[in-house]
Amino acid sequence: MAQTAENHQNPARWLIVVVPYLWLGFFFVVPFFIVFKISLSDLAISMPPYTPQFKGFADLGNYLSQLDFENYLYLGSDSLYVSAYFNSLRIALISTLLLLLIGYPMALAMARAPARIRPTLLMLVILPFWTSFLIRVYAWIGILKPEGLLTVLLQGIGILGPEDQVNIFRTDYAVFIGMVYSYLPFMILPLYASLEKMDGTLLEAANDLGCTPWKAFWKITFPLSLPGVIAGSMICFIPITGEFVIPDLLGGADTLMIGKTLWTEYSGNRDWPLASAVAVVLLLVLVVPIMIFQNQQQKA
Repeated sequence: MAQTAENHQNPARWLIVVVPYLWLGFFFVVPFFIVFKISLSDLAISMPPYTPQFKGFADLGNYLSQLDFENYLYLGSDSLYVSAYFNSLRIALISTLLLLLIGYPMALAMARAPARIRPTLLMLVILPFWTSFLIRVYAWIGILKPEGLLTVLLQGIGILGPEDQVNIFRTDYAVFIGMVYSYLPFMILPLYASLEKMDGTLLEAANDLGCTPWKAFWKITFPLSLPGVIAGSMICFIPITGEFVIPDLLGGADTLMIGKTLWTEYSGNRDWPLASAVAVVLLLVLVVPIMIFQNQQQKA
């Protein structure tokens, strides 16, 4: 009883709980409400480029009366933004599936490799992080453009003729290549962490009982690795949905994603209220399903 009372009175115990919530509130909740407030404002030729602006609690009633949901209604009525949201979700879903199909065998091979070479394999996975993300994406321009390295390579080995070219630059295919290359480590690392700690004796027992390797994979390995699959998929799917750099550099005019649309509204059109509304809707589209999923997982 004395130990329990001491734990309740220990300030350090409460700091461990309070500090993460303060961090989350200061760097997520407060900025979210600022962006949400701007999304309820109207475009204005001023600095900052929106109105109304908060001038004190004495004018709070008049300030609140000028806020409206006009920008959100505009988003729902304009097919450009609706298409951008759906296209972003489509590209993010396909990219995540490709990442899972490529990353899972690599993570499984790493987990089953001899223990002495696993650190080396892990270092090779994270090696691209030593180079700037932007530089790596720019490198793919030199590879995928019609006169780039890929065309030269295929011409050199005889697959393409001297006048033929690879025409995938500025298409969705180039975007998928850039997405898979850039986010592959984020898929491999959670999968490897989940597969590496799996008990290998379970597979030996399944083999002794006459289970085929393929069946043992689906009955034992894959179910035990589901936490890594879910973690890796979320880590990749969420940032890919709002990705701006890769679609802008590798995609064409038809590659419409919400990150690029948001940047155009914010920087090109200087429409901060509409850009804020785009950001708020994007956040809700991503966060709400995740919260529902986590709630269902806790109930299960």
